[in-house]
Amino acid sequence: MKVAVIGGGSTYTPELVNGFLEHFKSLPVTELCLMDIDPQRLEVVGGFAQRMVEAKDAPFKVVLSTNQREAIRGASYVITQLRVGKMPARVADEYLGRRHGLIGQETTGVGGMAKALRTIPVILGIANDIHEVAPGALLANFTNPSGLITEAMQRYAPDVMSVGICNAPITTQMEIKRGVEKMLGAEIALERTSLKGLGLNHLSWFYGFTVDGEDLWPQVIRAYIEELRADPEPEWDVRLIETLKMMPNGYLQYFYYTTHKLQDQQKWPPTRGEKVMEIEKDLLRQYADPNLKEPPADLMKRGGAYYSTVATQVLNAHYNNLGEVHNVNTRHQGAVPGYPPDWVLELPCRIDRSGIHPLPADPLPLTCFGLLAKVKAYELLTAEAAKTGDRKLAYEALLVHPLGPSADQVQAVLDDLLETHKAYLPQFWG
Repeated sequence: MKVAVIGGGSTYTPELVNGFLEHFKSLPVTELCLMDIDPQRLEVVGGFAQRMVEAKDAPFKVVLSTNQREAIRGASYVITQLRVGKMPARVADEYLGRRHGLIGQETTGVGGMAKALRTIPVILGIANDIHEVAPGALLANFTNPSGLITEAMQRYAPDVMSVGICNAPITTQMEIKRGVEKMLGAEIALERTSLKGLGLNHLSWFYGFTVDGEDLWPQVIRAYIEELRADPEPEWDVRLIETLKMMPNGYLQYFYYTTHKLQDQQKWPPTRGEKVMEIEKDLLRQYADPNLKEPPADLMKRGGAYYSTVATQVLNAHYNNLGEVHNVNTRHQGAVPGYPPDWVLELPCRIDRSGIHPLPADPLPLTCFGLLAKVKAYELLTAEAAKTGDRKLAYEALLVHPLGPSADQVQAVLDDLLETHKAYLPQFWG
Protein backbone atom coordinates (compact mmCIF):
# COMPACT_ATOMS: atom_id res chain seq x y z
CA MET A 1 0.00 0.00 0.00
CA LYS A 2 1.42 3.35 -1.06
CA VAL A 3 0.41 6.58 0.70
CA ALA A 4 1.40 9.90 -0.88
CA VAL A 5 1.59 13.05 1.24
CA ILE A 6 1.46 16.26 -0.79
CA GLY A 7 3.10 18.90 1.35
CA GLY A 8 5.38 16.32 2.93
CA GLY A 9 7.81 19.02 4.04
CA SER A 10 5.25 20.28 6.56
CA THR A 11 6.32 20.35 10.20
CA TYR A 12 3.16 18.29 10.86
CA THR A 13 4.61 15.34 8.95
CA PRO A 14 6.44 13.64 11.86
CA GLU A 15 3.16 13.35 13.77
CA LEU A 16 1.59 11.74 10.71
CA VAL A 17 4.51 9.32 10.42
CA ASN A 18 4.03 8.40 14.08
CA GLY A 19 0.38 7.63 13.33
CA PHE A 20 1.32 5.20 10.56
CA LEU A 21 3.94 3.56 12.77
CA GLU A 22 1.42 3.08 15.59
CA HIS A 23 -1.21 1.59 13.26
CA PHE A 24 1.08 -0.46 11.04
CA LYS A 25 -0.38 -3.84 12.00
CA SER A 26 -3.87 -2.84 10.88
CA LEU A 27 -2.83 -0.39 8.15
CA PRO A 28 0.07 -2.13 6.37
CA VAL A 29 1.70 0.73 4.49
CA THR A 30 4.60 -0.38 2.29
CA GLU A 31 5.61 3.06 0.97
CA LEU A 32 5.08 6.53 2.40
CA CYS A 33 5.96 9.03 -0.31
CA LEU A 34 6.55 12.57 0.95
CA MET A 35 6.27 15.14 -1.83
CA ASP A 36 7.07 18.84 -1.53
CA ILE A 37 8.04 21.66 -3.88
CA ASP A 38 10.71 22.88 -1.41
CA PRO A 39 13.65 20.43 -1.75
CA GLN A 40 15.61 21.81 1.21
CA ARG A 41 12.71 21.58 3.57
CA LEU A 42 11.77 18.15 2.25
CA GLU A 43 15.32 16.94 2.91
CA VAL A 44 15.14 18.06 6.55
CA VAL A 45 11.63 16.81 7.35
CA GLY A 46 11.92 13.75 5.13
CA GLY A 47 15.29 12.81 6.55
CA PHE A 48 13.85 12.97 10.06
CA ALA A 49 10.86 10.87 8.95
CA GLN A 50 13.21 8.25 7.55
CA ARG A 51 15.15 8.10 10.84
CA MET A 52 11.88 7.73 12.75
CA VAL A 53 10.86 4.75 10.63
CA GLU A 54 14.32 3.16 10.75
CA ALA A 55 14.28 3.40 14.54
CA LYS A 56 11.12 1.24 14.51
CA ASP A 57 12.77 -1.48 12.36
CA ALA A 58 11.58 0.09 9.10
CA PRO A 59 8.10 -1.47 8.69
CA PHE A 60 7.72 0.63 5.54
CA LYS A 61 9.96 2.79 3.38
CA VAL A 62 9.86 6.59 3.26
CA VAL A 63 10.46 7.99 -0.23
CA LEU A 64 11.08 11.69 -0.92
CA SER A 65 9.99 13.41 -4.13
CA THR A 66 9.58 16.86 -5.66
CA ASN A 67 7.51 15.43 -8.55
CA GLN A 68 3.81 15.54 -7.67
CA ARG A 69 2.58 13.25 -10.44
CA GLU A 70 5.17 10.56 -9.73
CA ALA A 71 4.55 10.79 -6.00
CA ILE A 72 0.85 10.12 -6.61
CA ARG A 73 1.35 7.38 -9.21
CA GLY A 74 -0.03 4.07 -7.91
CA ALA A 75 -1.01 5.44 -4.50
CA SER A 76 -3.92 3.96 -2.57
CA TYR A 77 -4.28 7.12 -0.48
CA VAL A 78 -3.27 10.73 -1.04
CA ILE A 79 -3.10 13.17 1.88
CA THR A 80 -2.95 16.89 1.14
CA GLN A 81 -1.46 19.19 3.79
CA LEU A 82 -0.04 22.00 1.68
CA ARG A 83 0.14 25.79 1.97
CA VAL A 84 0.29 27.75 -1.28
CA GLY A 85 2.60 30.69 -0.67
CA LYS A 86 3.98 29.09 2.51
CA MET A 87 3.85 30.89 5.85
CA PRO A 88 4.51 34.41 4.45
CA ALA A 89 1.19 34.12 2.57
CA ARG A 90 -0.57 33.26 5.83
CA VAL A 91 0.88 36.35 7.49
CA ALA A 92 -0.15 38.43 4.47
CA ASP A 93 -3.71 37.10 4.89
CA GLU A 94 -3.72 38.21 8.53
CA TYR A 95 -2.56 41.74 7.78
CA LEU A 96 -4.88 41.96 4.76
CA GLY A 97 -7.80 41.65 7.15
CA ARG A 98 -6.41 44.13 9.66
CA ARG A 99 -5.72 46.75 6.97
CA HIS A 100 -9.44 46.87 6.24
CA GLY A 101 -10.77 46.56 9.80
CA LEU A 102 -11.74 42.92 9.17
CA ILE A 103 -10.90 39.60 10.79
CA GLY A 104 -7.47 38.48 9.62
CA GLN A 105 -7.33 34.71 10.04
CA GLU A 106 -6.14 31.83 7.87
CA THR A 107 -9.47 30.02 7.45
CA THR A 108 -12.16 32.53 8.38
CA GLY A 109 -13.18 35.76 6.66
CA VAL A 110 -11.11 37.51 4.00
CA GLY A 111 -7.94 35.62 4.97
CA GLY A 112 -9.65 32.27 4.54
CA MET A 113 -11.02 33.40 1.20
CA ALA A 114 -7.57 34.45 -0.01
CA LYS A 115 -6.16 31.08 1.01
CA ALA A 116 -8.98 29.20 -0.72
CA LEU A 117 -8.51 31.15 -3.97
CA ARG A 118 -4.80 30.25 -3.96
CA THR A 119 -5.31 26.63 -2.98
CA ILE A 120 -8.31 25.27 -4.86
CA PRO A 121 -6.69 25.25 -8.34
CA VAL A 122 -3.69 23.38 -6.88
CA ILE A 123 -5.91 20.79 -5.17
CA LEU A 124 -7.91 20.30 -8.37
CA GLY A 125 -4.61 19.66 -10.16
CA ILE A 126 -3.81 16.98 -7.58
CA ALA A 127 -7.25 15.45 -8.11
CA ASN A 128 -6.56 15.34 -11.85
CA ASP A 129 -3.29 13.50 -11.25
CA ILE A 130 -5.10 11.01 -9.02
CA HIS A 131 -7.68 10.43 -11.75
CA GLU A 132 -4.96 9.73 -14.29
CA VAL A 133 -2.22 7.85 -12.40
CA ALA A 134 -3.88 6.57 -9.20
CA PRO A 135 -7.51 5.81 -10.12
CA GLY A 136 -9.53 4.65 -7.15
CA ALA A 137 -7.29 6.36 -4.56
CA LEU A 138 -8.95 8.21 -1.69
CA LEU A 139 -7.91 11.85 -1.31
CA ALA A 140 -7.93 12.93 2.34
CA ASN A 141 -7.62 16.69 2.57
CA PHE A 142 -6.24 18.37 5.69
CA THR A 143 -5.40 21.64 3.92
CA ASN A 144 -7.36 24.62 5.22
CA PRO A 145 -9.98 25.87 4.71
CA SER A 146 -10.73 22.15 4.66
CA GLY A 147 -14.51 22.26 4.19
CA LEU A 148 -14.40 24.83 1.40
CA ILE A 149 -11.64 22.93 -0.42
CA THR A 150 -13.61 19.70 -0.06
CA GLU A 151 -16.64 21.53 -1.48
CA ALA A 152 -14.58 22.45 -4.53
CA MET A 153 -13.15 18.93 -4.92
CA GLN A 154 -16.51 17.19 -4.75
CA ARG A 155 -18.11 19.76 -7.07
CA TYR A 156 -15.39 19.98 -9.73
CA ALA A 157 -13.57 16.62 -9.40
CA PRO A 158 -16.44 14.23 -8.62
CA ASP A 159 -14.69 11.24 -10.18
CA VAL A 160 -12.08 11.25 -7.37
CA MET A 161 -13.18 9.97 -3.98
CA SER A 162 -12.37 12.68 -1.43
CA VAL A 163 -12.99 13.63 2.17
CA GLY A 164 -12.09 16.66 4.26
CA ILE A 165 -10.58 16.03 7.67
CA CYS A 166 -9.98 18.34 10.61
CA ASN A 167 -8.67 17.80 14.12
CA ALA A 168 -11.31 20.04 15.76
CA PRO A 169 -14.03 17.35 16.18
CA ILE A 170 -11.67 14.72 17.58
CA THR A 171 -10.07 17.29 19.89
CA THR A 172 -13.54 18.10 21.23
CA GLN A 173 -14.32 14.39 21.53
CA MET A 174 -11.13 13.80 23.54
CA GLU A 175 -11.82 16.76 25.84
CA ILE A 176 -15.38 15.60 26.54
CA LYS A 177 -14.13 12.04 27.07
CA ARG A 178 -11.74 13.23 29.77
CA GLY A 179 -14.57 15.10 31.48
CA VAL A 180 -16.85 12.05 31.38
CA GLU A 181 -14.06 9.87 32.78
CA LYS A 182 -13.85 12.19 35.79
CA MET A 183 -17.62 12.07 36.10
CA LEU A 184 -17.73 8.27 36.00
CA GLY A 185 -14.47 7.69 37.84
CA ALA A 186 -13.20 5.30 35.16
CA GLU A 187 -11.16 5.41 31.97
CA ILE A 188 -13.01 5.01 28.67
CA ALA A 189 -11.49 3.84 25.39
CA LEU A 190 -11.97 6.38 22.62
CA GLU A 191 -13.55 3.68 20.44
CA ARG A 192 -16.44 3.37 22.92
CA THR A 193 -17.39 7.02 22.47
CA SER A 194 -18.99 8.98 19.67
CA LEU A 195 -19.53 12.70 19.13
CA LYS A 196 -22.46 14.23 17.28
CA GLY A 197 -21.97 17.53 15.53
CA LEU A 198 -23.22 19.36 12.46
CA GLY A 199 -22.25 22.38 10.42
CA LEU A 200 -19.36 23.39 8.22
CA ASN A 201 -15.68 22.98 8.91
CA HIS A 202 -14.72 25.57 11.56
CA LEU A 203 -18.43 26.50 11.74
CA SER A 204 -20.08 23.62 13.55
CA TRP A 205 -22.01 22.89 16.73
CA PHE A 206 -21.68 19.74 18.89
CA TYR A 207 -24.83 18.38 20.49
CA GLY A 208 -24.41 14.72 21.41
CA PHE A 209 -21.92 12.42 23.12
CA THR A 210 -22.43 8.70 23.70
CA VAL A 211 -20.55 5.97 25.55
CA ASP A 212 -21.42 2.45 24.40
CA GLY A 213 -24.46 3.93 22.68
CA GLU A 214 -25.80 5.71 25.79
CA ASP A 215 -26.35 9.45 25.25
CA LEU A 216 -24.69 11.43 28.05
CA TRP A 217 -25.17 14.86 26.48
CA PRO A 218 -27.52 16.23 29.18
CA GLN A 219 -24.86 15.52 31.82
CA VAL A 220 -22.06 16.79 29.57
CA ILE A 221 -23.67 20.13 28.75
CA ARG A 222 -24.79 20.65 32.35
CA ALA A 223 -21.23 20.09 33.59
CA TYR A 224 -19.88 22.38 30.87
CA ILE A 225 -22.23 25.20 31.87
CA GLU A 226 -21.18 24.85 35.51
CA GLU A 227 -17.54 24.95 34.42
CA LEU A 228 -18.17 28.18 32.50
CA ARG A 229 -19.94 29.72 35.50
CA ALA A 230 -16.94 28.97 37.71
CA ASP A 231 -14.41 30.39 35.25
CA PRO A 232 -13.55 34.08 35.82
CA GLU A 233 -12.81 34.41 32.08
CA PRO A 234 -15.03 31.84 30.33
CA GLU A 235 -14.49 31.15 26.64
CA TRP A 236 -18.25 31.46 26.01
CA ASP A 237 -21.04 33.43 27.67
CA VAL A 238 -23.05 31.12 29.89
CA ARG A 239 -26.30 32.50 28.47
CA LEU A 240 -25.19 31.55 24.95
CA ILE A 241 -24.52 27.92 25.88
CA GLU A 242 -27.70 27.68 27.97
CA THR A 243 -29.67 28.89 24.95
CA LEU A 244 -28.01 26.69 22.35
CA LYS A 245 -27.55 23.62 24.58
CA MET A 246 -24.64 22.89 22.25
CA MET A 247 -20.87 23.43 22.24
CA PRO A 248 -19.79 25.73 19.42
CA ASN A 249 -16.63 25.04 17.44
CA GLY A 250 -13.94 27.41 18.71
CA TYR A 251 -13.78 29.26 15.39
CA LEU A 252 -17.33 30.52 15.97
CA GLN A 253 -15.77 33.05 18.34
CA TYR A 254 -14.86 35.06 15.23
CA PHE A 255 -18.59 35.34 14.46
CA TYR A 256 -20.04 35.58 17.98
CA TYR A 257 -17.34 37.87 19.43
CA THR A 258 -16.11 39.76 16.38
CA THR A 259 -15.44 43.02 18.25
CA HIS A 260 -13.19 41.28 20.77
CA LYS A 261 -11.27 39.53 18.00
CA LEU A 262 -10.76 42.80 16.14
CA GLN A 263 -9.45 44.38 19.33
CA ASP A 264 -7.00 41.50 19.76
CA GLN A 265 -5.65 42.15 16.26
CA GLN A 266 -4.62 45.64 17.32
CA LYS A 267 -1.99 44.03 19.58
CA TRP A 268 -0.14 42.60 16.57
CA PRO A 269 2.67 41.89 15.91
CA PRO A 270 3.13 39.04 16.28
CA THR A 271 0.21 37.45 14.49
CA ARG A 272 -0.40 33.73 14.92
CA GLY A 273 1.31 33.21 11.57
CA GLU A 274 4.40 35.09 12.72
CA LYS A 275 4.49 33.00 15.91
CA VAL A 276 4.20 29.80 13.89
CA MET A 277 7.08 30.90 11.65
CA GLU A 278 9.31 31.11 14.72
CA ILE A 279 8.03 27.77 16.04
CA GLU A 280 8.75 26.15 12.67
CA LYS A 281 12.29 27.54 12.54
CA ASP A 282 12.99 25.85 15.86
CA LEU A 283 11.27 22.61 14.82
CA LEU A 284 13.21 22.40 11.57
CA ARG A 285 16.45 23.00 13.48
CA GLN A 286 15.55 20.08 15.75
CA TYR A 287 14.44 17.89 12.84
CA ALA A 288 17.86 18.40 11.23
CA ASP A 289 19.61 16.83 14.22
CA PRO A 290 20.84 13.44 12.93
CA ASN A 291 20.39 11.95 16.41
CA LEU A 292 16.69 12.88 16.66
CA LYS A 293 14.41 9.88 16.09
CA GLU A 294 11.22 10.87 17.95
CA PRO A 295 9.02 13.96 17.43
CA PRO A 296 10.11 16.69 19.86
CA ALA A 297 7.76 18.01 22.54
CA ASP A 298 7.82 21.42 20.81
CA LEU A 299 5.69 19.95 18.00
CA MET A 300 2.63 20.52 20.21
CA LYS A 301 3.24 24.29 19.97
CA ARG A 302 2.55 24.04 16.24
CA GLY A 303 -1.10 23.06 16.85
CA GLY A 304 -2.96 20.27 15.08
CA ALA A 305 -3.29 17.97 18.09
CA TYR A 306 -4.66 14.52 17.16
CA TYR A 307 -4.10 15.18 13.45
CA SER A 308 -2.36 11.82 13.04
CA THR A 309 -5.13 10.14 15.03
CA VAL A 310 -7.95 11.30 12.79
CA ALA A 311 -5.97 10.83 9.56
CA THR A 312 -5.06 7.23 10.34
CA GLN A 313 -8.55 6.51 11.72
CA VAL A 314 -10.14 7.54 8.43
CA LEU A 315 -7.68 5.58 6.28
CA ASN A 316 -7.86 2.54 8.56
CA ALA A 317 -11.68 2.51 8.57
CA HIS A 318 -11.70 2.71 4.77
CA TYR A 319 -8.95 0.16 4.13
CA ASN A 320 -10.26 -2.42 6.61
CA ASN A 321 -13.95 -1.88 5.80
CA LEU A 322 -14.66 -1.14 9.47
CA GLY A 323 -17.83 0.91 9.18
CA GLU A 324 -16.56 3.25 11.93
CA VAL A 325 -18.21 6.62 12.50
CA HIS A 326 -16.08 9.77 12.33
CA ASN A 327 -16.86 13.48 11.95
CA VAL A 328 -15.58 14.46 8.50
CA ASN A 329 -16.43 16.78 5.61
CA THR A 330 -18.35 15.47 2.61
CA ARG A 331 -21.59 15.98 0.67
CA HIS A 332 -24.40 15.02 3.02
CA GLN A 333 -26.48 13.54 0.15
CA GLY A 334 -29.81 14.16 1.88
CA ALA A 335 -28.75 13.06 5.37
CA VAL A 336 -29.98 16.42 6.72
CA PRO A 337 -33.62 16.96 5.66
CA GLY A 338 -34.27 20.26 3.92
CA TYR A 339 -30.62 21.09 3.17
CA PRO A 340 -29.48 20.96 -0.50
CA PRO A 341 -28.04 17.42 -0.81
CA ASP A 342 -24.94 18.59 -2.70
CA TRP A 343 -23.73 20.77 0.20
CA VAL A 344 -20.52 19.61 1.83
CA LEU A 345 -21.08 19.52 5.60
CA GLU A 346 -19.03 18.42 8.59
CA LEU A 347 -21.01 15.62 10.23
CA PRO A 348 -20.75 12.04 11.50
CA CYS A 349 -20.16 9.58 8.65
CA ARG A 350 -19.80 5.83 8.49
CA ILE A 351 -16.58 4.95 6.70
CA ASP A 352 -16.03 1.61 4.99
CA ARG A 353 -14.36 0.27 1.89
CA SER A 354 -17.11 1.61 -0.35
CA GLY A 355 -16.68 5.19 0.80
CA ILE A 356 -17.86 7.94 3.15
CA HIS A 357 -21.54 7.61 4.16
CA PRO A 358 -23.19 10.54 6.01
CA LEU A 359 -25.49 9.51 8.85
CA PRO A 360 -28.99 11.00 9.20
CA ALA A 361 -29.04 14.19 11.29
CA ASP A 362 -31.73 16.66 12.32
CA PRO A 363 -31.36 20.15 10.86
CA LEU A 364 -29.75 22.79 13.07
CA PRO A 365 -32.01 25.31 14.80
CA LEU A 366 -32.63 28.51 12.84
CA THR A 367 -30.28 30.50 15.05
CA CYS A 368 -27.42 28.33 13.74
CA PHE A 369 -28.73 27.63 10.25
CA GLY A 370 -29.01 31.34 9.43
CA LEU A 371 -25.26 31.74 9.87
CA LEU A 372 -24.43 28.44 8.19
CA ALA A 373 -26.48 29.31 5.08
CA LYS A 374 -24.69 32.63 4.58
CA VAL A 375 -21.25 31.05 4.96
CA LYS A 376 -22.20 28.20 2.63
CA ALA A 377 -23.27 30.75 0.01
CA TYR A 378 -19.85 32.38 0.39
CA GLU A 379 -18.17 28.96 0.02
CA LEU A 380 -20.03 28.11 -3.19
CA LEU A 381 -19.20 31.49 -4.72
CA THR A 382 -15.55 31.28 -3.65
CA ALA A 383 -15.11 27.74 -4.99
CA GLU A 384 -16.40 28.75 -8.42
CA ALA A 385 -14.39 31.98 -8.42
CA ALA A 386 -11.21 30.04 -7.58
CA LYS A 387 -11.80 27.62 -10.44
CA THR A 388 -12.81 30.18 -13.06
CA GLY A 389 -10.97 33.36 -12.08
CA ASP A 390 -14.27 35.24 -12.26
CA ARG A 391 -13.82 38.52 -10.33
CA LYS A 392 -17.57 39.11 -10.18
CA LEU A 393 -18.04 35.86 -8.26
CA ALA A 394 -15.19 36.81 -5.91
CA TYR A 395 -16.88 40.17 -5.33
CA GLU A 396 -20.17 38.43 -4.51
CA ALA A 397 -18.42 36.03 -2.14
CA LEU A 398 -16.99 38.93 -0.13
CA LEU A 399 -20.35 40.70 -0.23
CA VAL A 400 -22.27 37.78 1.29
CA HIS A 401 -19.71 36.77 3.94
CA PRO A 402 -20.88 37.67 7.47
CA LEU A 403 -17.33 38.85 8.30
CA GLY A 404 -16.85 40.64 4.98
CA PRO A 405 -16.59 44.38 4.33
CA SER A 406 -19.49 46.77 3.88
CA ALA A 407 -20.78 46.98 0.32
CA ASP A 408 -18.93 50.23 -0.43
CA GLN A 409 -15.61 48.61 0.56
CA VAL A 410 -15.93 45.22 -1.17
CA GLN A 411 -14.14 46.26 -4.35
CA ALA A 412 -11.25 47.86 -2.46
CA VAL A 413 -10.75 44.73 -0.33
CA LEU A 414 -10.96 42.46 -3.37
CA ASP A 415 -8.44 44.56 -5.31
CA ASP A 416 -6.06 44.45 -2.33
CA LEU A 417 -6.49 40.68 -1.97
CA LEU A 418 -5.80 40.00 -5.65
CA GLU A 419 -2.80 42.32 -5.74
CA THR A 420 -1.35 40.96 -2.49
CA HIS A 421 -1.40 37.39 -3.79
CA LYS A 422 -0.99 38.10 -7.51
CA ALA A 423 1.83 35.57 -7.86
CA TYR A 424 -0.48 32.76 -6.68
CA LEU A 425 -3.68 33.81 -8.46
CA PRO A 426 -2.93 33.51 -12.18
CA GLN A 427 -6.56 32.60 -12.92
CA PHE A 428 -7.57 36.21 -12.07
CA TRP A 429 -4.74 37.88 -13.99
CA GLY A 430 -4.83 36.09 -17.32
